[in-house]
Amino acid sequence: MKSKYFILSLMLGATICSCDDLLEPAIENTMDITAMYKNPSMAQGFLGNAYMVIPSPTSPETDLATDDAVTNESGNQFSKMALGGWTSQNNPVSRWNTCYHAIQYINLVLEHADNVQWAGTEPLRTMYNDHFKGDALGLRAMFHFYLLQVHAGEVNGQLLGVPYHVTSEDASSDFNQPRLTFAETITMILADIDAALELLPFEFVDVTKQQDVPAKYAGATYGEYTRAFGSHHAGKVDGKLLKAVRAQVLLFAASPAFASAGVASYDQAAKAMAEIIKATVGGISGLASNGHTWFKNFDEINALAINSNPAEILWRRGTEENATLDQDNFPPSIFGNGRVNPTQNLVDAFYMANGYPISDPASGYNPQKPYENRDPRFYDAIVYNGSTQGPESTVINTTASNNENSDGLNKEGGKSTRTGYYLRKLTNPSVNCDPSATGKAKRYTPRIRFTELFLGYAEAANEAYGPTSNGGNEFSAYDVVKAIRKRALGLESDPYLESIKDNKDKMRELIRNERRLEFCFENMRFWDLRRWKVGMDKLTEPAKGMKITDNNGTLKYEVITVEERNFSDYQYFGPIPYNEVQKFDALEQNTGW
Repeated sequence: MKSKYFILSLMLGATICSCDDLLEPAIENTMDITAMYKNPSMAQGFLGNAYMVIPSPTSPETDLATDDAVTNESGNQFSKMALGGWTSQNNPVSRWNTCYHAIQYINLVLEHADNVQWAGTEPLRTMYNDHFKGDALGLRAMFHFYLLQVHAGEVNGQLLGVPYHVTSEDASSDFNQPRLTFAETITMILADIDAALELLPFEFVDVTKQQDVPAKYAGATYGEYTRAFGSHHAGKVDGKLLKAVRAQVLLFAASPAFASAGVASYDQAAKAMAEIIKATVGGISGLASNGHTWFKNFDEINALAINSNPAEILWRRGTEENATLDQDNFPPSIFGNGRVNPTQNLVDAFYMANGYPISDPASGYNPQKPYENRDPRFYDAIVYNGSTQGPESTVINTTASNNENSDGLNKEGGKSTRTGYYLRKLTNPSVNCDPSATGKAKRYTPRIRFTELFLGYAEAANEAYGPTSNGGNEFSAYDVVKAIRKRALGLESDPYLESIKDNKDKMRELIRNERRLEFCFENMRFWDLRRWKVGMDKLTEPAKGMKITDNNGTLKYEVITVEERNFSDYQYFGPIPYNEVQKFDALEQNTGW
């Protein structure tokens, strides 16, 4: 799967470049793997390389290949993907090389960890060794899961997973390895998680009392235990993260696209989701009150410490200060490129303020005033005609008849909206994108939000027990959805939810839509639509927009088709990279690719 040249390059991965002599290699640049035995930072660096490539896009890339968004960016690879250009040779969502490279680093650490002098004394050395081995095992499980999400698929009617690498490779390794079955891959992922959980604490916290030191580390002082497992390690793999990942894995495996493998059930997924929810936030009462607006909680973001998380976040990337998302997505009148254009499809998915879908006669939806009295999440996510954006609260005119600037529909290729909408979510309106005085904003990218776990539980519980039964988990799918909608809509009563709470099919539809709204532009819908194995009519649903014309102050609204979508049924699953299949005959390609 990887060339011998990559394997050999690992010997250089944790070293620094010397400028002392350009002709003779410095000693540190010729170290072999065993150098980590006396240099623990080298082993840590190997794991650091793995952390650096954990998939977590910072922009709404995959949403451009769904019914939620299009782009005005010519040649965008995700747009091409949606238009029929998704192939085994052109796969912008591939994780094959990146993940297996990370796994190589991880396996090297696991194979050599017992020989590393993590500390000069016992039991501190043992605790550090357990920490880093647990970290590596957890990462190995996660990277194989990331591979599975993209590359699992059917071959001759059988669900296959990916090759599971538990040893490092060198130039003499046999790279021609077959894929495991999907069930075998899931089983090995769960086994690695279980092994990691034996070595890691539930959470990295400082202990201040000797009695708080676990019995298995008898003889360690509480200060030594804190050095090995204290809060300064927060953000790395720990027990709570692995329990959350286990729940994600089980939900994934129980989903319609993969359920035939018989390796996981919705009941198992629901119990795993409930376990991590109760262990971390206590239950429904722990749903963060501002979790749905995590991206615009600017005071919270600006005050965020390195090793801390907002109440909504279980795991995140580090913070950054930049203006990239703002420059990419602000309308052109405020110096943006208007790159991501939400669709009418998504706009129509937002409820009215009373919680009813716009298609329901009780909603009060007025097609001549389509943006009035909508779900608050709509206003947080989308810039629409007449709304404001930017540091000066500039009114944005998206009408086709706008002759004042390039904000109007299709006014300027590569700048203007194609749908009548611009992206608001993830941007910061205080940022000045004027090239002469560009500002910056502090931001972060979530890896796992607690809302994802709550809605994952709701999805699994509804399928396993029905809408209102809890299966012994203390709360039901209905309870979760009620709490999330109350948070978003501010409703003391929710008549629409009450009207469908005994209908499993309608509750499924509602849960999926809540997931769509909560996670729009967070790179989830592309994967959700596939694991749910929605009908091809959904995957190929044309992307719609809104053409607004202004006739002497009277606005006319016309829904238009912006972009046809071209997916085939075999594309519920992604491909194995073409080059890998060509090189290794034991590696079977997914059907259709």
